[in-house]
Amino acid sequence: MSARVGILSDTHGLMRPEVLEILKTCDYVLHAGDFTEEKILDQIRFLGTLYAVRGNSDGYWAQKLAWRQQFQIEGLKFLLVHDRRRAGGAVREADVIISGHTHRYAEEMADGKLWLNPGTCGWPRFPGEVSMAVMEVDGRDFRVERIML
Repeated sequence: MSARVGILSDTHGLMRPEVLEILKTCDYVLHAGDFTEEKILDQIRFLGTLYAVRGNSDGYWAQKLAWRQQFQIEGLKFLLVHDRRRAGGAVREADVIISGHTHRYAEEMADGKLWLNPGTCGWPRFPGEVSMAVMEVDGRDFRVERIML
């Protein structure tokens, strides 16, 4: 059995309708922080199993969110953190490290681990760069698709 995972970060108060449509097709939703407004979390809360962390721009309302989360999907070990500099020693146990913060898409295999930053699907810092990712996970096998919005 496989799982479809929607991965986003840095929405900064903007939930694009096309992002919601993509997330509706996912079994899991991962948000790597910087919602900036709780209404964004509320919009994705019931779209699938949600894993979300707090970003540096998230205010008082986000105190209930952890700075980092570790979990498994289909036997693949994930670490979710807003700023990859906060990953710490938890990286050793992860197969996939998801982070945000930079607003730039990045996908790199290093030491047998996938480091993935879905970019921003909110307000871009860099002209033309609005993106997210969808990952298909089947056991320990996975495939990542970058989605430009």
